[in-house]
Amino acid sequence: MKDQEQTIEAKQVAFQYESEDGSSTPVLQNVSFSIKKGSFVSIIGHNGSGKSTIAKLINALLVPSEGAIIVSGFSTSEQEYLWEIRQQVGMVFQNPDNQIVGTIVEDDVAFGLENLGIEREEMRKRIDESLAAVKMSAYLKSQPQRLSGGQKQRVAIAGILAMRPSIIILDEATAMLDPQGRKEVMQLVHQLHLEEGFTIVNITHFPEETLGSDRIIVMEQGKIYADGTPSEVYADVEGLLAIGLDVPFAVRLHHFLQQHGFSLSTVLDQEELVDELCKSLLKT
Repeated sequence: MKDQEQTIEAKQVAFQYESEDGSSTPVLQNVSFSIKKGSFVSIIGHNGSGKSTIAKLINALLVPSEGAIIVSGFSTSEQEYLWEIRQQVGMVFQNPDNQIVGTIVEDDVAFGLENLGIEREEMRKRIDESLAAVKMSAYLKSQPQRLSGGQKQRVAIAGILAMRPSIIILDEATAMLDPQGRKEVMQLVHQLHLEEGFTIVNITHFPEETLGSDRIIVMEQGKIYADGTPSEVYADVEGLLAIGLDVPFAVRLHHFLQQHGFSLSTVLDQEELVDELCKSLLKT
């Protein structure tokens, strides 16, 4: 069962957490979507919307209560395919400190390769290539605890790249970083997507991080509220605000200006908004 055009498929997925007292907490309800190979998809929603649960379902850390998740042709519910699925999917988690296991950077990148039984010569090659890809070669012998949060996430990503997955999932991977660290990590991820062709699934609550995506899936109370391009999704400013989601600053300001009589083309980021305002002022 080899990789098809649809790298990830969710088919009428439901999931609920079971408590020790026998009660259950529904998290996802009848969720269906497909993600094409090589695409960049962001999943956004407030806390408790189910977005991080989706990440764990794709990596088979959780199994659907109902429905199915298919990754590269393999069902995550079938135990015999877990190895193949986890070789295909690399996860970058929220706290970089929780992913650091080596005493120096190269040992940390080597950890996953050792578990895969990669030969020493090939391991050395992959370590060097993956650290070069994330621009951390100069820190080969550095102690991870001395790195910044953004640098630690780069090392975590290098460890994933070394294992050669086809899909990278970022599960709130920038949530604990400062603005500069968030910017650096997202620039790196977009670069890897464009140059290496990875399928990227970015789980985030920062709306600005979704603007470079091919597509955005908005989660609300365990269901898909919206699914479309950034322009399509952020056209519904009032609807997104009504469900407690923020929108990018430029989108919010653009919406405000339109409500007060300015006729502007659709914009998503601040540079586009400045350009539109300058054009509008020149016409007056």
